[in-house]
Amino acid sequence: EQAAIGGHVFARHNLASWELKKGNIERAVKHFIIAANLGYDSSLENLKKGYAQGKVSKEDFAAALRAHQAAVDATKSPQRDAAEAQVERWTSTMKDGRGGG
Repeated sequence: EQAAIGGHVFARHNLASWELKKGNIERAVKHFIIAANLGYDSSLENLKKGYAQGKVSKEDFAAALRAHQAAVDATKSPQRDAAEAQVERWTSTMKDGRGGG
């Protein structure tokens, strides 16, 4: 709980999952919204499921979706894209058995 309060997004998601298991739907939704707002994909997916089940309002889901996209967009940069492309090339090379070592 302290990690979640401190801004650790994975801890926030786990806290939401724990609250959900305990049956505290409203608390779980609040924690999932916070984690989704920070760009955590799994929390957004859980909110999507909750919306489909009628446990998350249209307004809350729409706001979380917008905030999630803004958080994801904020992490994009040409350097990050180049690094991800390089990792993909290395991964493909290793899968093909051409990796050096």
